[in-house]
Amino acid sequence: MKKTFMGVRLKRLREERGLTQVALARALELSPSYLNQLEQNQRPLTVPVLLKLNAVFGVDVQLFSEDDEARLISDLQDATRDNPDGEQISLAEIRELAANMPAVARTLLRFSKRQRESLEREEAWAARLGLDRNELVAVKPMPFEEVRDFFYARHNHVAEVDEFAERLAAAWLLRPGEAADGLEQRLSHAHGVRVVKGSWGSGDSPPSEVQRFFDPTQKLLTLSPHLTVGQAAFQMATQLAFLEAMPLIDAQVQQGAFSSDDARRLARIGLANYFAGALILPYQQFLQQAEQLRYDIELLGRSFGVGFETTCHRLSTLQRPNARGVPFFFIRVDRAGNISKRQSATDFHFSRIGGTCPLWNVYEAFAQPGRVLTQLASMPDGRAYLWVAHATSSGYGGFGTPSKTFSVGLGCDLRHAERLVYSQGLNLKRSEGFTPIGAGCKVCPRNNCPQRAFPPTGNPLLVDENRRGFSPYAS
Repeated sequence: MKKTFMGVRLKRLREERGLTQVALARALELSPSYLNQLEQNQRPLTVPVLLKLNAVFGVDVQLFSEDDEARLISDLQDATRDNPDGEQISLAEIRELAANMPAVARTLLRFSKRQRESLEREEAWAARLGLDRNELVAVKPMPFEEVRDFFYARHNHVAEVDEFAERLAAAWLLRPGEAADGLEQRLSHAHGVRVVKGSWGSGDSPPSEVQRFFDPTQKLLTLSPHLTVGQAAFQMATQLAFLEAMPLIDAQVQQGAFSSDDARRLARIGLANYFAGALILPYQQFLQQAEQLRYDIELLGRSFGVGFETTCHRLSTLQRPNARGVPFFFIRVDRAGNISKRQSATDFHFSRIGGTCPLWNVYEAFAQPGRVLTQLASMPDGRAYLWVAHATSSGYGGFGTPSKTFSVGLGCDLRHAERLVYSQGLNLKRSEGFTPIGAGCKVCPRNNCPQRAFPPTGNPLLVDENRRGFSPYAS
């Protein structure tokens, strides 16, 4: 038998039996350190160990069969040969997947089979209708989803745009918290644009909720009278993005390979806003101040003259390779659970279906306006996070006019929590006190959650009347 490394399969077997490493090592008469090395693929799985697994647990040695691995490798090669994205998958990667994660490999093969069947059905329907298959309506992601994925793939850090904005901030001598005057001077001297702050007037004026309106004919930039100094600076910086950074922004949009004009338009707006944030909150100055203040969002916002939400948004972008800040996840939700902003410098993300978790403190923030709430939360996969949430509200109408109210959340992995002032007074070691949250009720595996709204996809009846959790007959 050649050296065979199948640590993931061994780990899966142990987890299915509900055993710790120590318990399995004792049952197999191995040292815990040796078993750990087997699971980490630092040592090969030997015949004596296989025989012990069979004797103690009745495990079929076919589970670790090389023949099964060879079949998986062949099938995976066929399935990945025509990769629509053009990315080539090496034989070494396929072998690693087949050897260590056969269940994942078989699931991918089932997906591939279903895709082929769907394509065949499309071709059959196209033939019946007398159409080319490409003429059939394809399900495409929404434009905002494409833009969100564009930023997510870059860990919410667009280096070229960030560095360009930082250079301009230094060249224009913009001072932290006092950028508005410098930006107005730049608009006037370099572009002949006059900035006014007041009502829109009449005729073809924009709606009242518009914060910035630019008339290129008259070279007039009108800002909403309700903006704070920091908000006005951000709007002027955004207009400068369209005047001075469009070649760079267009190059980034071209790299994004968006599927529609709407997606490209939204990407340009998103990158212009990114440029504005980087211009009034220059990377090195902002990161240095954030570290000194231990990421105190309110103090940091005051230092740069911006609000809570803008500060959180900028904190989620600090991922320059040679000067990284805490990798944050930033989100903005309304009372109904609609996510209007979601940016991540981490691998954390909520499900795209089924909403978010009602136990998450971003919803508790609505009940405690004006307060900054903290929460230690654990996900079903065992990962734990420190979350900071704060409700923000704005409204400029008179009596009876609805205001805009959102809850802003900023989170980071627990291993970074001690760098934040918000970890003070929290027991980061006692996981029993963490709030168990999930990625939305439809996909959350927590069957005994008292807040479950409905069962997850594929599990219509998770619990009966004798267990806590979702019941279709509960009042």
